[in-house]
Amino acid sequence: MNGWKSLALLALLVVAPALAAPPASGVPAPAAGPIPSPEQILAIPPDLRDMLQQRVIAPTLSREQRVVRLVHLIFDEDAMHLEYDPYATHTLAETWQTHRANCLSFTLMFVTLARAAGIDARVQEVAQVVTWHQDQGVIYNVGHVNVGLDLNGRTAVVDLDRNVLYDRYGPRPIPDERALAHFYNNRGAEYMADGDTAQARVYLDAALAMAPALPAGWNNLGVLDTREGRMDQARKDYEQALQLQPRHAAALTNASALYRRLGDEHRATVLARRLEQVQKSDPFAQFRFGNEAEQRHDYAQAIEYYRRAVRLYSSAHQFHFGLARAYFLAGDTRHASLEMLRARDLAGENADTLRATYQAKLDSLQKWRQRTSIN
Repeated sequence: MNGWKSLALLALLVVAPALAAPPASGVPAPAAGPIPSPEQILAIPPDLRDMLQQRVIAPTLSREQRVVRLVHLIFDEDAMHLEYDPYATHTLAETWQTHRANCLSFTLMFVTLARAAGIDARVQEVAQVVTWHQDQGVIYNVGHVNVGLDLNGRTAVVDLDRNVLYDRYGPRPIPDERALAHFYNNRGAEYMADGDTAQARVYLDAALAMAPALPAGWNNLGVLDTREGRMDQARKDYEQALQLQPRHAAALTNASALYRRLGDEHRATVLARRLEQVQKSDPFAQFRFGNEAEQRHDYAQAIEYYRRAVRLYSSAHQFHFGLARAYFLAGDTRHASLEMLRARDLAGENADTLRATYQAKLDSLQKWRQRTSIN
C-alpha cells in the first residue's frame, strides 16, 4: 500500500508477495537468533521505573493527574522526550534507550507504565485508518492501535497520532496476547522485508502462537512461504487467514495471485471478484483509489472514487476535502467550494485548528472564483 515510508509498521502490516531468490546451492541460510519474550518486551528499565515513581506516582493519588504526568514524562524534553518513528517496533527498553517509537511501541509502553501507576489501561485496535502527516501526503494503513483508559467511570483515549480517521467501528479493546502478537508480526514482516527469512519465520511463528486468530499473521506467513517456494503451505496460510476474516484484502490479493501462479484460474478469479466487492464497499479503499488517480492527474476518475467514498462514509471531513481538491483541480470551483464547506462543517466544534484551516482554504477558493469570474 502507498505511504508506508511515512507510517508506523503497525499490527496489520501487509507485505507484497514478491519472491526472493533462494539461497545459492550449498550455502546454508543464516540461523535465526533468539527473540524477546513477552516479559522482555514489556520490562520497565530500572531508571525509567524510578522516574515513573518520582514524577507520576509519588506526587498524586489522582488517576487523572497521573495520566497527565505520564504524558509529560514521555514527551517532555527533560524526561524521555519521545519522537515518532514509523519503523520503530521496539521493546519498552529499546524505546527508553532510543527515545523513538511507532504507534504500536508507544501503546505497549503507555499501557505498561499506566498499569504500573495504578491506572486501568488497555490496548485498543482499529481495523482501518487513514492518516495525514502535515504536508507529506496521505498515508494508508489497514491497522492501528492506541490506548484506552478507564478513569472514575469515564473512558479516554491516548493516541500517538491525533491526525487519524478511524473506521466506523472505532477502537476496540484487545487482549494483551493479541497486542504482543502484533509486535511479533511486525518484527517478522520487517525481517522478511530485509531478506532474513529465517528470523522472520521465528517472529511470525511467535505471533501466531500468541494469537492463532490473527489474520495478518497468517497472511504474512503465506508471503514468507511463497518466497521460500512452499506453495502448498502458502495456500493453506492464505486460506486460514480468509477463514478468520473472509474480507481480508491483503490475503485476498495474495491468495488470488498464488492461485493464478498455480494455474487455478477459477479460484483466482473467484477471489479477485471477492476483493473487488470488498473494495467497492470500503470507503477507505475508494479514498485510496481516488488519491492514486489524483496523483496521476486523472481528476475525473479521482472525483468518481472520492464521491463513492463520501457516499459510504459521509461524516468523514477528510473525504469531503479530497473531493473538494479533485473538483478544484478539474476546474469545477463551484462543487469544490461546496465540498470544502462540508469538510469545514464536519470538522467538529472541538477541531478549531482544522476548521480554521478549511475556512482559510474555502476563503482562498472563493477569492479565486471571484477573480476568474471578473476576468
